[in-house]
Amino acid sequence: MVANLSRRGFLGCACCAPLATSMVLGAGALTSARAAGKKTDLTADQALQLLKDGNQKFVADSPAQAPVSRERRLEIAEGQTPFVVLVSCSDSRVPPELLFGRGLGELFIVRNAGNTVDTAALGSIQYAVAELGVPLVLVMGHQRCGAVDAALSVVEKNATFPGSIGQMLEPIVPAALQAKSAAPPNADRNTVVDLAVRENVRRVVTRLRTASEPILLEPLRSGKLRVVGARYSLEDGSVDFFMES
Repeated sequence: MVANLSRRGFLGCACCAPLATSMVLGAGALTSARAAGKKTDLTADQALQLLKDGNQKFVADSPAQAPVSRERRLEIAEGQTPFVVLVSCSDSRVPPELLFGRGLGELFIVRNAGNTVDTAALGSIQYAVAELGVPLVLVMGHQRCGAVDAALSVVEKNATFPGSIGQMLEPIVPAALQAKSAAPPNADRNTVVDLAVRENVRRVVTRLRTASEPILLEPLRSGKLRVVGARYSLEDGSVDFFMES
């Protein structure tokens, strides 16, 4: 009976009506998403310049008027066209849209404590590049990062942390080791932490640039994608961009 049920009969069946409606709406949503498959027309250089300009205005206490209106919400409801993947720390003092003066649908943000890249983060980055056409990946650490400081404690004092925190810190430990060995003998704690913050960013940028997966490697080789590092200052709000080439 089920095998011979016509489409009209299926749609008209009371017990199947909710499922049928869901299928129709789901197909419509998928069609809309595909139809709205517009991608940014910005190059990586242009995308990076927008971030720099936005941060300069943020530092000057004259932030850009970011698109956050009802009209903007409706405009992007059918699909998103971000122009950058921002890999940043979860720290509440580091608000990406605000410090770059950007609005809804512009930044594809991957955040975790210590701005590391695990499997989930890497998949998110690859999705943004391959499916959304994002031309720029910015990996940004920040001043006095708690996760980096904790990783440095592991190096210096063999510190341990409860739950999954220790595992979360493991990818940062090599950067902490490098910073500790490179720091001057009389360097204070903040200096060593900052060295580790930058080294952590460098390692993530290098990892993404040398990715073996074609999904990132091909756009990098063709120049359609750039991966850049940065460090955010909590004190003055400025972003220092590095590893631009």
